[in-house]
Amino acid sequence: MTKDVIALTPRMPDPLTVLAGLLAGGPDKLVGTTGEGAVVQLCDDQGRPLVSIEAPLLVQVAGEAERLLGATAPPVPFWWTEARATTGVEEAELLAGTFAARIATLAGGSAWPPEAARSLAVVKTDGVSVAPTPAAAQPAVDALTDKVAVIIQDRPVIAMTAWLSDAFRAAANAELGLQIVTSPGATLSPAVRNSLSGWPSRWVVQDEKDGYYDGLSGAVLRWQHGMFATVESPDATPEDPRTPVAAAYQEVTDTGDRQLAISFRTVHPADDRLVLGGALESVWQELTGRPPAGWGTAEPANLPWSLRRLTDVAFERAPEPTWLVVVGSPDRPGLATVRISRTKAGVEEDVTLAFGYGPGEEPPLDALPRVAEVLATRHHLQSMLVQLRKARRDLAVPPRFEGPGVPLAFVLGAEEVREMPGDRARRTPLSEPPVQLGPRSRPALYYPLPGDPSDLSGWQDFERLMRHLKGA
Repeated sequence: MTKDVIALTPRMPDPLTVLAGLLAGGPDKLVGTTGEGAVVQLCDDQGRPLVSIEAPLLVQVAGEAERLLGATAPPVPFWWTEARATTGVEEAELLAGTFAARIATLAGGSAWPPEAARSLAVVKTDGVSVAPTPAAAQPAVDALTDKVAVIIQDRPVIAMTAWLSDAFRAAANAELGLQIVTSPGATLSPAVRNSLSGWPSRWVVQDEKDGYYDGLSGAVLRWQHGMFATVESPDATPEDPRTPVAAAYQEVTDTGDRQLAISFRTVHPADDRLVLGGALESVWQELTGRPPAGWGTAEPANLPWSLRRLTDVAFERAPEPTWLVVVGSPDRPGLATVRISRTKAGVEEDVTLAFGYGPGEEPPLDALPRVAEVLATRHHLQSMLVQLRKARRDLAVPPRFEGPGVPLAFVLGAEEVREMPGDRARRTPLSEPPVQLGPRSRPALYYPLPGDPSDLSGWQDFERLMRHLKGA
């Protein structure tokens, strides 16, 4: 049975509706709050949480319930009310289901998953208690050691929800890794994959044959020394660890889907008149003919696209960095993560963006030089890398091998070209010379990478270029 239950309703659950949901455990169930009042908890007799309920979220972006849940939501705008049950307590899972069922009944709409929210009856929880755990203060965390925080998720797409975002932040502040445990049928949102890059954080996939494996590398895992860690082969040596790779990870099928992946950084002079997000909007417009559909500080992306509102959020949080997720319309899958930070150089925007294409759909590769020129001449581009990958059109990350992308182009911003000694930036070891972007007096440079898509020569060209630009 799932541990997360979500009510999707056309009307905002009013206080009486929420109260009816909270009474799912009877009138004597203890109620507490956390997260500065944003999370309500139904607790056992000792005050430990059985169910944690996030404040209702107004979603104004079409397609988010379908993308993240595979569920049909009411027309936008609609309300997303999420409840998370404490892992391993059956009564807590029933309690979360009844809460969501009552919200959906009184406010209209539906609950996800449907099988978890079929009863409106009071759940008998007398005598039920939760094992004490140091993770109890963090609703998303199921286990905590001196090395990692462990989260167990049972959703079709593991998204960067407000729960998970808070858990990442808490783990980072405590200098811990974050390990997410899922069933083999789950996928990751790119927003979560991009946040799992630092060891010992990892995606742990349950597997019938191998027990557990890393969903991003395929390495077989075991719980040892307070965390999930790789298993060494019996004949391993320090020089050659020979970590076994799960058989399920190697089951690859080429569907013909591809992704155009673009990562870039812009550095703007700090100015009270600065408007953020314009660089990403320009790329989206050039490649799809329309701006992004929506954005948010977590998934689901709940706000319609707005440069001014995005800028206001970033400035309100400064000097702390701001992390954002940006999505496209359902007919052209696109997702970006943006990190905005204040540095000595100015205001930096680090963007990782991908668009998905199915068989018969051609990525607009001929638009790439124009994209680079727009970024270089209008948005203070520092650098950009473009890749084409064999990966799912819907952008979800499966626990299967997905080969490396083929690098198509690298772009160096005008300021970085100017700072290089001599003509190093213009004279490279590549077969094709760079293309000048912008004014001759202060150009940016676009480096085509004519590698063979069938092998790694594109990466070899890219590495040669990087060594050359660094003076190595």
